[in-house]
Amino acid sequence: MTDVSFLVPFVPTRPEQLLPFAALAQWSSAVRLWQGQGTVSDTHQAFVHAAASGFRVPVGTSVSLMPFCHPYDAALRAQSLAAATGHSVIAGYGPGAAVLQRSILGAPYRSQLGAVRDYVTILRGLLTEGKAAHEGEFYTCNAALPRQPLPEVRIGLGVLRPRMAELAGELADAAITWLTPAGYLRDTVVPALRAGADKADRPVPRVVAIVPVALDGPERDAAKLALASNAGHMSLPHYADMLRRSGIGVDMRKSPEESAKALAGGGAFLFGDESEVRDRLREFTDAGVDEIVLNVTGVAMTYGGTAALRELERLIPLVATS
Repeated sequence: MTDVSFLVPFVPTRPEQLLPFAALAQWSSAVRLWQGQGTVSDTHQAFVHAAASGFRVPVGTSVSLMPFCHPYDAALRAQSLAAATGHSVIAGYGPGAAVLQRSILGAPYRSQLGAVRDYVTILRGLLTEGKAAHEGEFYTCNAALPRQPLPEVRIGLGVLRPRMAELAGELADAAITWLTPAGYLRDTVVPALRAGADKADRPVPRVVAIVPVALDGPERDAAKLALASNAGHMSLPHYADMLRRSGIGVDMRKSPEESAKALAGGGAFLFGDESEVRDRLREFTDAGVDEIVLNVTGVAMTYGGTAALRELERLIPLVATS
């Protein structure tokens, strides 16, 4: 059976804003609370605040951007999060867009895959053996991280395209996708994950799909909600390329509204009544997804956090019955 989780659908400006969502994760059937990379506040600190407030739930980061944090600090933060929550953590990482790399590091990574390999190799050594001895082109670490009896920290990689999926199959515990239609997962991502896992003679990573979704209702428009949820991602070249590979053409410079309509029509953004959404979620299960992360950012950005909570209360049971 596919697990259901959900994403906090905004970046909190104050940590207490996350608490109603942490409470929902605690009392609902959701298995994990997820939060994406933010620049307004730090995801790890927000989760620790929720744990200190009494909401100790399993959490996941989706995804922390590598240029912001050396892998030693990333390992320490992930391990500290497991200690604070008392539950397993899926710590997801990704290289980010080339423009971000240039802004933070001075130049893009010469090789995206090479940088990720360095990063995960160091993380794996620190989190499993308590030490790393790796001298790479992009990241180097010769240091120890004291091991403690803590819940498991699983390493996730943000995956959009086949080569990164194959690398995740070789190295990661979880492949975390965002905005990827079910058919693209089935035909492209999952086979590449299996190929990478077979190459490394290891189990196939857990497939975690973060799925933007909204229920139909009075005065609700699929394209407007899709745009509110995903405009930033659709503007990035690597997301646009992934969507083109999946058969969805987007051009945010030419027509944001038409791009949003294509997103909804192509199954990258789910919209409909409960029965229709349940059927579309079932497609992700059939594609080999192990965990569906409900992303109601469009609802939160359009109607507010309370509406987003109500939306999640209706959506979470749909995954269990899909």
